[in-house]
Amino acid sequence: MRRIAFLLRPSWVILAALVVAFAYLCFTVLAPWQLGKNTSTSHRNQLIADSVRADPVDITTMLDDADNGTEWRRVTATGSFVPNSTVLVRLRHLDGAPGYSVLTAFALTDGRVLLVDRGLVAGVDGGSRPPAIPDPPAGSQRVEGRVRASEGVTPGREPVTEDGFRQVYSIDTTQEAGVIGLPLTPIPAGDRSGYLQLSQDQPGAFSPTPLPQLDAGPYLSYGLQWLAFGIMAPLGLGYFVYAEIRERRKEKSAAERVATGPTATEPLEPESVVPRDRLADRYGRTRS
Repeated sequence: MRRIAFLLRPSWVILAALVVAFAYLCFTVLAPWQLGKNTSTSHRNQLIADSVRADPVDITTMLDDADNGTEWRRVTATGSFVPNSTVLVRLRHLDGAPGYSVLTAFALTDGRVLLVDRGLVAGVDGGSRPPAIPDPPAGSQRVEGRVRASEGVTPGREPVTEDGFRQVYSIDTTQEAGVIGLPLTPIPAGDRSGYLQLSQDQPGAFSPTPLPQLDAGPYLSYGLQWLAFGIMAPLGLGYFVYAEIRERRKEKSAAERVATGPTATEPLEPESVVPRDRLADRYGRTRS
């Protein structure tokens, strides 16, 4: 126990606590966070890939059976655009420049009303003002698009009316129902409510919002790195403890050698020195 008593010093206790806390965060927070993002991204990519290959279905089948509702599903809808129902979404981008998403209500033939994203338009004057937005075509229309999940509402960013348009900061079916003043029917999109995003070359469509890149991203590697860090941190602490114990052993051994060694060195008589009595015997006694 005396050999490791130094571990009870405050500096070592603090270091050990930091290492344990870091490893705990790696295994319970950081790694699961990145691995979870990898799972959700892979799931989204699979849904998009399936939607590209699948034939579109009528939107009413999803509205009547919420269990069949999934985001990115290709659907068709028959009805007509509701006049004077345009809402712009601020802070969007088109070809790297500021722009707006154009939302409009679409009434199905059965009377239910959907929120439709007609696409992106570029702003004017550096994006500070929306352009003139042409009205959608009148009369009965058959449109095709994808189901998208609502983005939610950002606290503190309320709908505004500027430049002659009602404007919001996100696409959310519940919020836009209050802005437009119509009972919008949410489209099932997994575990969230959704809206219809028009595909390219559809009646009343502008530049379509591009699909996300089917790339899983770096989340898997990031998650594995956090797991590796969580393993390496305790191993590093163990190495430092071992190095400290080894160094203390060296210092103790050196101190013991000094304590048990000779205190002084006796001078030795040189072999070449011959005592006087032997010289007298060799050359004879001094004459008296």
